[in-house]
Amino acid sequence: MRRPVVQKALWGAAVLVLVTGCSPGDTGRDPRTAPVSSSPSASSSPSASPSPSAAGRVSVTGTLVEGLKSPWGLARLPAGDLLVSSRDERTITRIDGRTGAKTSLGEVPGVVPGGEGGLLGLAVRDGWVYAYLTAASDNRIVRMRYGGGAGDRLGPPEPVLTGIPKGFVHNGGRIAFGPDGMLYAGTGETGRTGLAQDRSSLGGKILRMTPEGGPAPGNPFPGSVVYSYGHRNVQGLAWDPEGRLWAAEFGQNTWDELNLVEPGRDYGWPVVEGKAGRAGFVDPVAQWPTAEASPSGIAYARGAIWMAGLRGERLWRIPVSGAERSGEPEAFLKGAYGRLRTVLAAGGDRLWLVTSETDTRGTPGPGDDRILRLEVR
Repeated sequence: MRRPVVQKALWGAAVLVLVTGCSPGDTGRDPRTAPVSSSPSASSSPSASPSPSAAGRVSVTGTLVEGLKSPWGLARLPAGDLLVSSRDERTITRIDGRTGAKTSLGEVPGVVPGGEGGLLGLAVRDGWVYAYLTAASDNRIVRMRYGGGAGDRLGPPEPVLTGIPKGFVHNGGRIAFGPDGMLYAGTGETGRTGLAQDRSSLGGKILRMTPEGGPAPGNPFPGSVVYSYGHRNVQGLAWDPEGRLWAAEFGQNTWDELNLVEPGRDYGWPVVEGKAGRAGFVDPVAQWPTAEASPSGIAYARGAIWMAGLRGERLWRIPVSGAERSGEPEAFLKGAYGRLRTVLAAGGDRLWLVTSETDTRGTPGPGDDRILRLEVR
């Protein structure tokens, strides 16, 4: 667990912010008074640079909603509205995708917030809302009926997968359905580093399961939901158009990581952190000093992985081609909106971005927290 960084400028909700990147010396400026614009800053990884790609751009085209408390998970409903979870208030709220109007769906029973635990990731499929949550004895995934006769009320939670280790820190929490129809989850090792290498534990892993919670067909370890291991704290999952899985992971004191995830592979923690070039371990595709990232949610759009940074207070663009990075990572929105928790693809060149100033580690300003509309390239 890292100490928070003091931040940030105040901002308004309706102004257009055109961003071309941020250099290491920039400080956050108030988007109400001027666009945030400067040269992109590259990753501090010591590895050789790949071939350069076209520079990216981020435009903040508006604020969908503000006044959210400890928002964490974000999922899109089939008709275009959004569901957002509150980690500490244990609630799920429906957000109108056009107007930003909020409708409370109520509190999820059985959630026990504390530290980095609480009501975390969300996913939606076939009339069910799936939630990753911290309970009294473990982290677990549940699902609740939503829609149809249930209207704007959630049905009672049904367990999908239980027994994921919990802790005050490193609870993981991101869940998402992959293009194969299976449910994936990123978990943390709760500060007990040995769990990451223990394939009998669900901590420090990426898990792959059926929608009902059983081991998915084709998993690398028979009878197990474990898909990959040797992770410290996975909070970002996304797929590119070719179906490759990417994951963002917290480092400890040196390197945060973006990994290309392959079944059955060992991603090194706690033996290695960042790029080590050691046999038997998978090196990250990109890495950052921990002060520049603390990565949470990720999404794919316009030929790049977009990664939200908490301590780093910036949105990273990592251009990829196939299974490799095709250019240097670029940083955007540095310090402009504080801590950034979740990024979700909205189709084409559009993203939703969730801030995280009310998570006890930020410096909340008027309107925090919010969901921003972004256009990217």
